[in-house]
Amino acid sequence: MPSRAATILTVLSLLIAGPAMGFDSAFDSAFDLEAHRGGRALLPENTLPAFANALSIGVDTLELDVGITADGEVVVSHERGLNPDITRDASGAYVTPPGTPFVKLRLADVRTYDVGQIRPDSPYAKQFPDQRAMPGTRIPTLSELFALVRKSGNTRVRFNIETKIDPNHPDETLDPQSFVTKLLGVIEAEKFSDRVMIQSFDWRTLLLVQQRAPKMPTVYLTLQRGSGQTVALDKATNWTAGFSPADHGGSLPRTIKAAGGAVWSPYFGDVTAALIAEAHALGLHVVVWTVNKPEDMARMIEIGVDGIISDRPDLLRQVAGEKAIALPAGTPVEP
Repeated sequence: MPSRAATILTVLSLLIAGPAMGFDSAFDSAFDLEAHRGGRALLPENTLPAFANALSIGVDTLELDVGITADGEVVVSHERGLNPDITRDASGAYVTPPGTPFVKLRLADVRTYDVGQIRPDSPYAKQFPDQRAMPGTRIPTLSELFALVRKSGNTRVRFNIETKIDPNHPDETLDPQSFVTKLLGVIEAEKFSDRVMIQSFDWRTLLLVQQRAPKMPTVYLTLQRGSGQTVALDKATNWTAGFSPADHGGSLPRTIKAAGGAVWSPYFGDVTAALIAEAHALGLHVVVWTVNKPEDMARMIEIGVDGIISDRPDLLRQVAGEKAIALPAGTPVEP
């Protein structure tokens, strides 16, 4: 974890470079309807079929995750490596846990795996029993996703891209600087910079994005409970790049504002109307994850969130429509 002095120097450099573009100036929709991993309750997560389905349904934002292969290719995947719950080898057998990290595989190796069907006996299969299997589906590159969106003719859908880096497992990914350099290189080369926001639980990558691409909104992910907890109100953690809410009145919104964030993205069970109001007063937007039940979607909208990330974008459209929220038009496309 960087020292407090190093963190202060980083923040000062961001202030000198100028503030990040505000969420409002980058995006113009009143509510952000996001398809989590493309809508994984419906089709295999983070795949071109899932993203094509989300585009066809009509969403404001495609939410996704990325990793970097050994030969420097940016691939779309929620895990830092092959996920044994969804990945089969050329023989049709599911890979054994824990799954090889992408940083140890070349893209040609990654292409040999099939991620089109959940392992039938897994907890994942019980969580999403209605996901439609698409055997033969491969892990896509970020460039292939951008190509799909171009093919769809959709000129307004946005991308919420999560950097899959874990500060507790540095050997499983590139270092933050190299990771951000590769990711921004693809985004800039594909000319999608004005439609992308970068999200992460690992705030180191967000500070780097703010330095390298100050007009690109950064989304600060947080989880305050359970074994996967990433933030604490009384101290910095390995995830928060030296920032401690204790230095900001025990307030996560104030901490994120001090770090230079545009969006706070908490687990939906961690937010209240008062916290959302506090974030709004600071100029932050609040986009919650991952909300799949209609009653929870309705409650989040009622307490004032600016967007919802959901595995069920179809249900979220229905609930949002019932709340008189303008819905994005679909752009049907085949993967």
